[in-house]
Amino acid sequence: MTTEDEVIEELEFIDPNDILAELPDDGDMPMEEVEDGEEKDDVGELPAREESESMVGGFREHQGSVFAISCHPTQPLAASGGEDDLGYIWDITDGETIAKLTGHTDSVTSTAFSRDGEMIATGGMDGKVRIWRRHGKENYRTWEFLTELQGPDEVMWLRWHPKGTVLLAGSNDSTVWLWQLPSGNTMQVLSGHTGPVQCGEFTPDGKRIVTACTGGFLILWDPRSTAPIFKVGPGNARFDLGGITSLAINSASTLAVVGGELGGIRVVSLSKGEIVGAPGGHTDGQSVEALSFAELTGVSGLVVSGGADGKAYIWDLNTMRARAMLDHGEETITTVLSHPMPRSYLVTTGSADGSLKTWDVKTGSLLSVHKGHEGPVFSASLGLEGSVVVSAGDDGSCYVFTIDQ
Repeated sequence: MTTEDEVIEELEFIDPNDILAELPDDGDMPMEEVEDGEEKDDVGELPAREESESMVGGFREHQGSVFAISCHPTQPLAASGGEDDLGYIWDITDGETIAKLTGHTDSVTSTAFSRDGEMIATGGMDGKVRIWRRHGKENYRTWEFLTELQGPDEVMWLRWHPKGTVLLAGSNDSTVWLWQLPSGNTMQVLSGHTGPVQCGEFTPDGKRIVTACTGGFLILWDPRSTAPIFKVGPGNARFDLGGITSLAINSASTLAVVGGELGGIRVVSLSKGEIVGAPGGHTDGQSVEALSFAELTGVSGLVVSGGADGKAYIWDLNTMRARAMLDHGEETITTVLSHPMPRSYLVTTGSADGSLKTWDVKTGSLLSVHKGHEGPVFSASLGLEGSVVVSAGDDGSCYVFTIDQ
């Protein structure tokens, strides 16, 4: 029998050059137009409101706010989770419901596809993590329930291992959970935070876990041990950010960048556990809500931050200075997405003002505005190699926007 330690060791030694096979798009089916006075409840129909030309689809099956959205790694599918205690897998080309993900008894606040696209996880305020998997190998139209994982209080976020079927979750009760799938066995319960674990990630090389909490602590873990490798917190005067609200890790797995509720940003060396930078620009007292590394060809150390002050900054971590300030508007920036190759020069921000905007990271110029939501954008995800942005909002809608740049 394979032990849990052997599973982790096996994951560590997967060749990082291994990539998923690219699978073909199933085709693009146009949405039906909405006539004045028509009901807006049908799947795929778009309401009569201010819309951008970049909008190519939508999904309005949720009855209440939509908190979570994630795109399949290769297929034209998205998984959404909402206030109605439901998740859905749906086709982003025509809005068709592929699977209704039931079983939660409170809002579904997290959705995540596994890296191979064979499983989908949903996490809720009820503390449940539920797993579905693709049925058969013919296509991705049929999904079956696999198992329910329990342990956390309220699930704050979910992340799959970058090279295997291990699932990580942060909880409102200050714990972090690690499960092996498809068995559903609990591999670790990590304790050491002093408040809800707001953010967490596997390092891109898959060898470490980084988590951060509202108590202001950042912790680096080895998945094989319950003891932290290092822990940085408000006891260090240079690290006093208030509660930590956002986290990003560079592709080399050497740096973590965190943003706090007081508007500060800190750059931490993961090899030394030391603070190596503190770029400043966001308004004091306005939280840094989102962070994402931009992987430009020939340029390293670029990270984009989005804040409650409505501004995003492109930071050069080599100089700890801002290359550009992106003025999204007056409302909070809720999400920052860095596009993969061949569009790695693009970043898209989503805002509580209901819009998303796509920018050129090289110049800081605004390229396109994506409108459709009547309320705050809560979440967004990139699909089909970054050629589309799929958003989820307080108005109960999900929208699909195409990226032409």
